[in-house]
Amino acid sequence: MTIMDRMQTLLGDRAPGHSLPQALYADPAVLDFDIQAIFNRHWLQAGLEIEIPKAGDYITMTVGQSPIVILRNEQGGISAFFNSCRHRGAQICTEERGHANRLVCPYHQWTYDLHGQLLRAGRMQESFDPKDYRLRPARIECVAGVIFVCLSEAAPDFAPIRAGIEPLLGPHDLRNGKLAYTATLVERANWKLVMENARECYHCRARHLQLMHSFRDFSTQDIYQEPEPWLIDFWARCAARGLKNGPVRGKDFEAGRFALADGVVSITIDGKSAVTKKLGAVGDGDVGTMWWAVQPNCFNHAVGDYTFLFQAMPTGPQETVVTAKWIVNKDAVEGVDYDLARLIEVWNSTNNEDRWLAENNQRGINSIAYVPGPYSEITEARVLRFVDWYCDASRAFIAEQRGQQPVHAFARARAAP
Repeated sequence: MTIMDRMQTLLGDRAPGHSLPQALYADPAVLDFDIQAIFNRHWLQAGLEIEIPKAGDYITMTVGQSPIVILRNEQGGISAFFNSCRHRGAQICTEERGHANRLVCPYHQWTYDLHGQLLRAGRMQESFDPKDYRLRPARIECVAGVIFVCLSEAAPDFAPIRAGIEPLLGPHDLRNGKLAYTATLVERANWKLVMENARECYHCRARHLQLMHSFRDFSTQDIYQEPEPWLIDFWARCAARGLKNGPVRGKDFEAGRFALADGVVSITIDGKSAVTKKLGAVGDGDVGTMWWAVQPNCFNHAVGDYTFLFQAMPTGPQETVVTAKWIVNKDAVEGVDYDLARLIEVWNSTNNEDRWLAENNQRGINSIAYVPGPYSEITEARVLRFVDWYCDASRAFIAEQRGQQPVHAFARARAAP
């Protein structure tokens, strides 16, 4: 049985409204499918424009087995390339982040400019034309200072994501922020379990005591259908400040501004601001939290004084690397305008608690006794939407593979001279 046949069977076995069959959380062959069908084809949150402020600054990421470099060129534009030399395929930029006026392959010193054009390839024959050997591009989009990449040339339309997120996130002015801290966690759990956990707060009151000092439990009603009076009042106050609220939802994203607990203005241990200099046009910072998520790999919160980003990338069938980032006003000085330990305390604790939950979930799913269970339509609606999205995207990939092959940037690279 091919992986396509097996995936079709597994997807067909899933009962509506229920979690996934065991193999979809555990099988190495399914991870290979997920990289092809999900991570190579959809928009992935990759980083921030402020991480590459100057020409030649770059950040790197790896999607499946494909290293990617994201950089700023001399004209101020941002590009993404497959981080693989057109000579014999060596990885060019080997650090997580850095600066380079030229991209030089460490193997044979083939040299590229910041637009991916090959400038120098020593001791090649006269028939060799450098113009035929540009770095292969990946698709890139930026919205309100956040960078997204897609490895497929047939990328999904980004316009709905931009239209939904930019009006809500724009006032937080991430382009005038700075990266205050980055934390990386390795979670011994399938990426879908990590993201399912990130899509619900059913567990929050029992497992995230620090987080719930700041959070109001808005998971107990459908905000798209019947928002509570307190939420309507909060939206009116934010609208009076010129802020958009949403909520908005597309097939592969959600965004909305939500009130925090009474008397709380930031997601901190005491609910007070962690940074004295506010981030963006948010007045005194009492603007709740602007939450956004894009399938398959992120969720984020922008409060009045900082923004928190969460990005997940599968690195094994039961392993996921989570990257968390905290952004503050670019003029905020650590030790003067904010205390770093206090800034990161709540989300750092929450991430570690979630790692334990995801890993514990994986251990239980690995049992021979595991049977998929039903999601709560009240408190796990976002999990259900995520899992339904995954199943729909997987079926679409299978149908496409059985018809016409998709055009990927990496596939074209193989066919090029």
